[in-house]
Amino acid sequence: MPSSEGIGSDGIRCMMMRGGTSKGAYFLAEDLPADVAERDRLLLAIMGSPDPRQIDGIGGADPLTSKVAIVSRSTDPSTDVDYLFLQVLVNEPIVTDRQNCGNILAGVGPFAVERGLVAARGDSTTVRIRMVNSGSIAAATFPTPGGSPDYRGDTSIDGVPGTAAAVRIDFADTAGSSTGSLLPTGNVHDTFEGVAVTCVDNGMPTVLIAAADLGLTGAESPDQLEADVALNERLHAIRTAAAAAMGMGDVSKATVPKVVLLSPPREDGVIATRSFLPVKVHTSIGVLGALTVAAGVSIPGAVGYDFARLPAPGGQFRIEHPTGHLDVVIDMDGTQVIASGNVRTARKLFDGVVFPRPI
Repeated sequence: MPSSEGIGSDGIRCMMMRGGTSKGAYFLAEDLPADVAERDRLLLAIMGSPDPRQIDGIGGADPLTSKVAIVSRSTDPSTDVDYLFLQVLVNEPIVTDRQNCGNILAGVGPFAVERGLVAARGDSTTVRIRMVNSGSIAAATFPTPGGSPDYRGDTSIDGVPGTAAAVRIDFADTAGSSTGSLLPTGNVHDTFEGVAVTCVDNGMPTVLIAAADLGLTGAESPDQLEADVALNERLHAIRTAAAAAMGMGDVSKATVPKVVLLSPPREDGVIATRSFLPVKVHTSIGVLGALTVAAGVSIPGAVGYDFARLPAPGGQFRIEHPTGHLDVVIDMDGTQVIASGNVRTARKLFDGVVFPRPI
């Protein structure tokens, strides 16, 4: 830093992108400090944390818009690029790499082509991505007519206005990518704080709970759930106990595991969800969170299995969330995940230089 583009020492090259239902700052690894502590201090200054409005930075004052992707040519010959996801907390001076983000992932392939890390390969390009957080592999395919990403298209996803070009993402080795096992506690069913749960990790460590077991319908809005202090205290206790049983240690400063409340589908979906981040409630659900829910409710005896409207083997899972649904595909054999994938959209919002506050 500065990069080869000749940017001054107080400015860092940055591309802001919407990936799926999230938004984040995308950087080349070479444009950021190699030292992790220095890098994290810089990212806090760029995003404007800690501050509830992130008023002095480019963060959007929400966990879904305070995200960072760091991309470089891959050190693994079987993949094209390495992608490190970082969650920048809004109200605390914390940058964490303890989870992946499948929404921000949707922008990594186009970003890699935009920055010249990968050459476009005809009318569509597939970029193989190593997710550094977990070591999992994803392949993103998107349109590149004329040798550059085309973000225009007619694909719509709930939680995002309008339409854009489809980004198909196929995942490999998601099961247990963060904890080592699809069922991290070794059980299909556990009880913490008197509540039945299923702990599952198909790319996102998650604690599944039936909303009815907490006296909820599962149709509550994010605002209603966030305002329920007693509920959040109870979920904190369950999450803490579950994380210990999952071998995740102290998660008081971490955004994983997620807690997802499940209820019967209300429309044409497989299951209805409310996903906690861990206190703020997602207005939709993350991609890897949806894949994890799909895997979890497919297992006989797991929370949600009895009231999920399961598709035929290898079929599409429509995961309902507060603003609509997210469709994923998962192929399972018992408790083994064979393959999984979904379609997202992404869009370049701006490309330029970001100036962090002095640190």
